[in-house]
Amino acid sequence: MPVIGRVESVWRYPVKSMAGEELPEIYASFAGVWGDRLFAFKSSATPAGFPYLTGREAHQLLIYRPRFRDPQKAAKPANLAEAEELSPLLNPVAADPSDFALDIESPSGELLPIDGQTLLQQLNRLVGDGHSLTLLRSQRAMTDCRPISLFSLQTAQQLGEEVGFVLDKRRFRANVYLDLGTAEGFFENALVGHKIRIGSKVIIAALERDPRCQMITLDPDTATPNPEVLRAVARGHEGTAGIYGAVLAEGIIRSGDTIEMLD
Repeated sequence: MPVIGRVESVWRYPVKSMAGEELPEIYASFAGVWGDRLFAFKSSATPAGFPYLTGREAHQLLIYRPRFRDPQKAAKPANLAEAEELSPLLNPVAADPSDFALDIESPSGELLPIDGQTLLQQLNRLVGDGHSLTLLRSQRAMTDCRPISLFSLQTAQQLGEEVGFVLDKRRFRANVYLDLGTAEGFFENALVGHKIRIGSKVIIAALERDPRCQMITLDPDTATPNPEVLRAVARGHEGTAGIYGAVLAEGIIRSGDTIEMLD
């Protein structure tokens, strides 16, 4: 099968709309990336169909940094090696909730429990009147649409040229960043409707282009908005950048893994 590129880096976002973390490897499961978007804050002022507090309502949410208390336990299923030793087809057990115990580093450097009142009070002050917040905890990734997202460096480069400044790929909050070599920007759109294999085991069905919102306007380090980024995506790319996928075969994705077209 033709190799179309390699994995540049892999990421997860333990709390919806908070900062992400780059890892040497991620475990891609049917329900999403292991440890990805397991927590979110629900707001009384957001629509019932999408009840989450996000960077759209509170830009500064983006610079709160989640920290798993036991990074090793939170990295992948505890019995992954044992399951694969029995058979490469076996799926490992689900995680114990305690494996995902989490703290949040605030912009001021405080380390606060995800379920503590101090963090909740900070976020309530941040978002202002009209929002009453509660913590949500899920057994699967609370992604906007599909379990896993992919975005190419070439697309980030092209969009940067269109807006006239270098765009940090982190604006696009993907799980898997792709280096597609000499391909043009937005080449990943051509993968929609096809299956790809990443590394030796993971198979992903590329389902659809990723519709974008105000989140991509926010600088990942400062949360400062620049509306021109979203305007460029809307103006030249039908409001989409990157793609969503579904995991068909679970497994580890590592930085440097090859990406192959299967059909």
